[in-house]
Parts: sequence; structure tokens; C-alpha cells
Amino acid sequence: MHEGHEQMFRRRFFVSTLLSIPVLLYSPFLQETLGFSVPVFPGSQWINPVFAVIVFAYGGMPFLRMASPELKDRSPGMMTLISMAITVAFIYSLASVVFPTQSAFFWELVTLIDIMLLGHWIEMRSVRRASSALDELAKLMPDTAERITGSGGIEEVPVNELSNGNLVLVRPGASVPADGIVEDGESDVNEAMITGESKPVGKEPGDEVIGGTVNGDGSLRVRIDATGDETTLAGIMRLVEEAQSSKSKTQVLADRAAGWLFYVAVGAALLTAVAWTVATTFNATVIERVVTVLVIACPHALGLAIPLVVAINTSLAARNGMLVRDRIAMEEARNLDAIIFDKTGTLTEGKHGVVGTVTVDGVDEAEALRLAAAVESDSEHMIARAIRVAAAEQGIDVPAADDFEAMKGRGVRATVESQEVYVGGPNLLEHLDRDVPANLRDFADEAGENARTVVYLVREGELIAAFAMADVIREKSYRVVDALHDLDIEVAMLTGDAQDVANAVADELGIDTVFAEVLPEDKDKKVQELQDQGKLVGMVGDGVNDAPALARADVGIAIGSGTDVAVQSADVILVQNNPMDVVRLVKLSKASYRKMQENIVWAAGYNVFAIPLAAGVLAPIGILLSPAVGALLMSLSTVIVAINAQFLRRVDLDLPSLPGTSPSGSPRPAD
Repeated sequence: MHEGHEQMFRRRFFVSTLLSIPVLLYSPFLQETLGFSVPVFPGSQWINPVFAVIVFAYGGMPFLRMASPELKDRSPGMMTLISMAITVAFIYSLASVVFPTQSAFFWELVTLIDIMLLGHWIEMRSVRRASSALDELAKLMPDTAERITGSGGIEEVPVNELSNGNLVLVRPGASVPADGIVEDGESDVNEAMITGESKPVGKEPGDEVIGGTVNGDGSLRVRIDATGDETTLAGIMRLVEEAQSSKSKTQVLADRAAGWLFYVAVGAALLTAVAWTVATTFNATVIERVVTVLVIACPHALGLAIPLVVAINTSLAARNGMLVRDRIAMEEARNLDAIIFDKTGTLTEGKHGVVGTVTVDGVDEAEALRLAAAVESDSEHMIARAIRVAAAEQGIDVPAADDFEAMKGRGVRATVESQEVYVGGPNLLEHLDRDVPANLRDFADEAGENARTVVYLVREGELIAAFAMADVIREKSYRVVDALHDLDIEVAMLTGDAQDVANAVADELGIDTVFAEVLPEDKDKKVQELQDQGKLVGMVGDGVNDAPALARADVGIAIGSGTDVAVQSADVILVQNNPMDVVRLVKLSKASYRKMQENIVWAAGYNVFAIPLAAGVLAPIGILLSPAVGALLMSLSTVIVAINAQFLRRVDLDLPSLPGTSPSGSPRPAD
């Protein structure tokens, strides 16, 4: 819609400006003022009225058409004011042709229309560019896909003909046609257009891929599990569209102010007409003052001030992996007093990892981890997976194990390099009747105080090492807590874990408030507790079992929902599973609201000073504004508001600029 209006105003501006040239050349006022003359010929006196009528009919008609709905809805606004101004000027100028004693201002009429068209062209262009997020998202999805047939052949089909269960080939450099699961092949996939994360994500069999993302150098065979409106990209587009169409509190206020301004303008115009008629007489000057007041009072800039910031904000947020469902919540994020994080999967990895190792003399940590990983190679227990991951991260070559045995309630055993090796907890030591060396005992005691699980490694009957296991804290969690503290926001943690486990994580991160041993159905009550203290509370969770708390919070933030964007309980969805995006969200909210305030001041402040000036309060000292100058000033205020809103694109969401943080990737700018 904005693109269509942009082209329409652009076309009419250039045509109307071209048709205005004869009117300007044959204007007696301009000839006298600028000291030039043009050839006069029979009928030349009709150049001004004829061309002015054409300009009014062609260039002014869009304003008249758009004023009609305002009048029908009994909510007169900007288009009604513009229509009144150009209609009064037009009728008065035509009357001057019938009554030659009256002065006409045809040149003022055509330049007024030209400048109005220019202003609206600039406005539509700014809004269209700011709203381009939807267009850019739509372009991500390819038109065709290569579907693999039952016989193994490949057929090219339109994407809209794909259905769940189809197997498609995604060649290197091609876009993934729909959401699905990788069945064969390995590659790096660029998901930046969806998540905002510039680093390609490795994909292998079993991994999810998102429609619209771009495959790297490898070839993938993907089993489709979502098409059409069910895809992640379609969900993102719905959220972006909802956000751009929803109104913030500031926008509602601006809309009301624009409505009030119509009545202020009409009242000022009537008062101006009466005052000038009493002071002088009813003549062209009175009409000129009235038209100027109506033109200069147009709430053009006020109508653009907030929607343009909203459009840029939404585009910038979407390109950085932040999907806004509720504009008011986005605006409120700047005022948050406290943010509650769900612990598991948000502040922590949601899986156990090796967080500490100690060995007896003569055994190094790498050797102990090598043996433990070998024994645990056939186990699917979460501790076994954590040990294997730790060995892989250190690049340890794990030997093969034989005679694996799971010892219920105690641990596991296996033969590694002809040695009998056990891995298990305290029950294993009791079963084997082994004493614990002093350094391992101290290590176990300290781990217990920090609510960590300890497993032991026994080789050939000798206890040689101990490993501390815990739900691994994300490295980014340390930075996000520091950053929020520097922004004067209290950080709280919510978890169903035991109090000592929760306290250990909270102490490690420097969290202010801890809610532990909380059942899922009671999480929203903890949000209410902080709200009862008069605090504006944000809740960060996974959007599934945290739904009641997300709904209760003043700002509900679902994190890590890249493949499930339709989280109905959240106000804002962070596509990446990155808690640092919460800090980005707060910063963007603050910057956007600041731009809204600045634009309101530019727009409303202009009218406060311009209306009295247009009415002629400075006439006693010889300062009078013509309708064309009034239109120019009105358009200038619109341009200033548009340019100021564009500066929001420069807001630095890169993490190094945030207090208490270190580098962690760069944000993606809006178009």
C-alpha cells in the first residue's frame, strides 16, 4: 500500500510541478517581485486559471478523496485540513476571475499543492522503507524446490506444492524451501535472516532447518515437516505484521493530538478571519491568512512521528532476532525494574557438564577423562553424555571399551586397555569398599556445598579421580547479569531446583533474588510477588512451561523459540537462545521511546509556534507568511521528523557498547 501511494504521489508531484511552471511565469505578483516579464498574447490571461484548475483537479484530488473517509467517520484530521485549505484557495481564486476587482493567488494554490504532494511522497517513501521487513522476509522463500521422488529421481516443483513428509534436495547455495529435518548430508546453513546471528550453523542428520535460510557448501536432503503458514518464516512474518499494525501508548496520544489539532486549526482560522476582517476589510489578505493557518496547522508531521519510529523499530528488532507481538510491551521494556530468568535452559545450558576435575598424584586430568569417557561410551545417562562431551571438547582420543556393564544405582564398569575401570557416585565407592583420598574428599565436600554432583573414577581397584557435574552456566549469563545491573535493573531467577542448587547458581552469577523449588503452576505467583512490590517486571522463559509467568509479567519474553515463533503467551520472542538479547531489547526500547519523544516535540512544537505566525501576529512588523511558505514549513517539519526517525537505525545494539559486556557478535541493521 505504501509503495503504491509513494509512486502515485511521486508521479503527481512531477506532473503538477511541470504544469505549475506557466502559472508561476504568468503570475503578476512574481513578475513584479522578481523583475521579469513574459510575452503576452490573446488569451494569455487564461493561462493562470486554466492551468491552476488542471493542477487542482490532478494534484489536489488525492487529498480530497482521502478526506472523504475522515468526514464519513466523523474524525476529521490531516487530509480534511489539507482539503479545506486548497479548496478555499481554489474557490476564492476562481471567484476572482468572475469579480476582477479581487486579487487571485493562483500561483500560491499550485505551489501549495506541489509542496503537499512532495511532502506526502517523502512520507510514503520513508514509511515504505521502514516497513520493508515484511517484503525482505517474503523474498527469502524460494519459488521452487527440488523434490525427490519415490524412485530416487528429482523433480522441480513450486514450493506451494510441497507437503509434509516430502523429501527435498537442497543444493549448495540454495535456499531451504520449507521447515524440515535433515535426513542426509552435512553443511553449514546461514540463518542470519531469521535469527540475526551472522555465524553459519552446522547441520547434520537429525537437525532442524528453517525455510528461507541459505545452505552453505554441502548438499542436504531434508524431510519437510511444515509448509505454508505453518513455517517459522510465515510465523515471523505474522508477528512483524502484527507489530507494525499495533499501536503504542505514545502513538495513541499522537493520534488524539492530531484529531484535536483539526478543531484548533478551524477555530484559529475562524478567529483569524474575524480579526482581519474587523481590522481591515474582507479581501484577499483575509482569505490568504485563513488558508495559511489551515495549511500550516496540518498535523502531517504529528501523524508521521510515531508510526515511522514504530516501523523502523520493528524492522530493526526483526533483523536482530527480536520479534515483537505487543507494541505496548516493547515500549514498557525501557521501564523494567526487575527481570526474572528461568534458570534451566536460559541462564544454564539445561544439561549437565563437567565443571571440575581432581586426580591423585601421578594421574593427569586428561588421562582420567580419557578413561571415564571410554567407560561411558555405551551409556545414554546424562552424566555419561557430559563426560563424553568434555572429552570431545578437549580433543581427547577415547579408546574402545569392552564388557560394558551398568550397575543399577551405583554406576558403570568396563574393560579399557585390559584394565577394569569403574565410574559412579558415592554408592559405587561403598560397593567397592574404597577409601577416598584427602584431596578427593575435600573436592567432594566443596562440590556438595555448591550443589554439584560428584562421580568417581576407579581403575584396577584404585580410586584415581573425581569429577564435579552441574547444569552448566552459559558464559553469556555472566555478562547479561552485569549488563542489566549497570542498567539499574534487578535480576531474579526462577527454578524448580532445590534451594541449595539455586543459591549456588545465583551466587556464581551475582543474581539479586532467587525463587527456588517452584512448581510450574506457581511460577506466575512469583512474578506477582515482585509486582506487588510496585515493580515493573519482565519474565524470560522458554515459552512452554513458563507460559503462565510470561502472561503474568508486564513484559513476557520467550527465548530460544527459533522454530516455534507462535508463542502466544509472550509479548516479545527472541529467536536465538541468547540471554544477551534481553539487554538488546531493553536498549532498543529506550532508544525507540526517545525517538518518539523527540518527534512529538518536533511535530507538536512546530504547530504551537507556527499557527500564531500564520494567523499574522507579526503583521504589525511586516512579517506575513503566504500559503506556499506555510506549506513549505509544514513539509519541512515532516522532513525533519522523518530524518530524525531514521537516526534510530544508527542505534548501536552491538554488545561491546553495553555496560558490563564483552564482544559477542554484531547486530544486523534495518534496511
